[in-house]
Amino acid sequence: MYTGIVAGTAPILDIVEGDSIRTFSLDLSGFDGGLETGASVSLDGVCMTVVRIDSERVDFDAISETLERTTLADRSAGDLLNVERSMRLGDELGGHILSGHVMATAEILEFGMVGEGKDLRISIPDGCGPFILEKGFIAIDGMSLTVGKCDERSFSLHIIPETLRISTIGRKIVGDRVNIEIDSRTQAVVETMLRMGKS
Repeated sequence: MYTGIVAGTAPILDIVEGDSIRTFSLDLSGFDGGLETGASVSLDGVCMTVVRIDSERVDFDAISETLERTTLADRSAGDLLNVERSMRLGDELGGHILSGHVMATAEILEFGMVGEGKDLRISIPDGCGPFILEKGFIAIDGMSLTVGKCDERSFSLHIIPETLRISTIGRKIVGDRVNIEIDSRTQAVVETMLRMGKS
């Protein structure tokens, strides 16, 4: 489980293509030590498992299902990824509970600077519309954010300067795709109401 409070970014050092697995090697030297093989780390909102550690070089394997559902398929060596370690007992919950199970990807349709912050307009992927509600929670590339105004095809986000500084969102441009995880509590409530409406 994660909180959606990204700790920072890390560069992809190398990507190795296997028969059915793509291995990502990241430089995690800027993060707290104590990482062990088998630990869970959120990379751009995707729950990944540490498979090898060589000093500060850490390897993660992505299977076809992960690559098909997320933006990791589009990443190259040198790209930066948002990083969050999994929650530990007693950690402060600054965002909202995330599983790291990306539901879909979405496209950035518009962006504009507002003072030192940034406003984004993001497309709503097929099947996600009922769960994206104004003032509700959503995770974009692993960041816990509050949804702004919505219409049938898109929703807005208002990004504060600190989030721009610590994550990759400030580097995104129109046409880039982002990973989306819907708030699980919202999803459960909406799905229950939809089922009740059909009965």
